[in-house]
Amino acid sequence: LMGFWQDKKVVVTGGAGFLGRSVVSLLQKRGCRKIFIPRSKEYDLRKSGAIKKMLRAMGPDIIIHLAAVVGGIGANKANPGKFFYDNLIMGVELMEQARQFGVKKMITVGTICAYPKFTKVPFMEKDLWEGYPEETNAPYGLAKKMLLVQSQAYRKQYGFNSIYLLPVNLYGPGDNFSSNSSHVIPALIKKCFDAQLSGDKRIVVWGTGRSTREFLYVDDAARGIVLASEKYNKSEPVNIGAGFEISIEDLVRKIVQLIGFNGQVVWDRTKPDGQPRRCLDTKRARMEFGFKAKIGLEAGLKKTIQWYKRQKNLRNLL
Repeated sequence: LMGFWQDKKVVVTGGAGFLGRSVVSLLQKRGCRKIFIPRSKEYDLRKSGAIKKMLRAMGPDIIIHLAAVVGGIGANKANPGKFFYDNLIMGVELMEQARQFGVKKMITVGTICAYPKFTKVPFMEKDLWEGYPEETNAPYGLAKKMLLVQSQAYRKQYGFNSIYLLPVNLYGPGDNFSSNSSHVIPALIKKCFDAQLSGDKRIVVWGTGRSTREFLYVDDAARGIVLASEKYNKSEPVNIGAGFEISIEDLVRKIVQLIGFNGQVVWDRTKPDGQPRRCLDTKRARMEFGFKAKIGLEAGLKKTIQWYKRQKNLRNLL
């Protein structure tokens, strides 16, 4: 579908972020010449005035909504109100204004945190409403889930072409490695290197290590989003994942081994594990728009670790 993007104007909210950069670069490779990335300094997407100004200035045919206020368990626990309000208001206003403005298609990227805490594994899209999300990130997960409700309601009432995707935990080069808001993979990579630099013989990891997660390499996620933008035009939400799960304990072991950290791993069991298990059923994405993850965990982790070392000039460490 190389021709699909040729004449389209595309707004990618969050286009300068971790996933956004990967989506934008893929759009460029697929022939998209007119990509606009609204920066929050110029357009505060929580304000309808700013959204109107953006739509007038950019006149998009398609909006890919990736902007979100996000963080790990710690950040979610500290800012539940902010995470709820910012994510909800941004998405709701954007979709409403996009509809009024006559945008032809909107792709909303939701979150795996929208799933109920005790969803049967693998998570199927039809299970989204079977219970309350995991408490630590419920406000964020529910705010994003309301955008699915809006998306379906708008298709029904206004014929607005809006789709909703649910990517699993992402990782890869360019991820957020800051110590107070990063997710598990970058946090672990940083911990191992920090320990090596300071000569620490141990690292401390949150929880018991027993919970499981599924991880999707960022370029795979971008490919899923772009394929859906090209080919998918239905109301039902779609999981974007790798279709496997790994325990946090095994993940830590893998990262420690790839980095060559020889110290001890200490589990801080006073800290929460988050959702007990996470693994997506990915059949719908394969059937509807031919998406299947390509980059395995080991290969993806190696690329991420190499990138981090280059950023930090840690070549001499290993």
